[in-house]
Amino acid sequence: MKKTPRTIDRPASLADLANVGPATLADFRVLDIRTVAQLAKQDAFKLFERLCDRTGKRHDPCCIDVFLSAIDQARGGAPCPWWHFTEQRKQMLVGRGAAGRKRR
Repeated sequence: MKKTPRTIDRPASLADLANVGPATLADFRVLDIRTVAQLAKQDAFKLFERLCDRTGKRHDPCCIDVFLSAIDQARGGAPCPWWHFTEQRKQMLVGRGAAGRKRR
């Protein structure tokens, strides 16, 4: 794959991804995500819903931003702060009709 400023090599492990610390690694374990290749195939919103279902609690929506960031990097994107994905998440939630989803 040709490298561009927006496309880089995938990190070797989930812990090597930007914005992924102990809490997100624990979330990935709950979600049965063990490798960067597995993560690259995921949808951040579906992961978030699964996480909420499996833990029985509603997590902060910023978790979606972290998932979006990690998935983007797992797919070859350059690392960037998770909050760069906040506006994208908000727009996507409106598009999905989930902005008004009730809290648990």
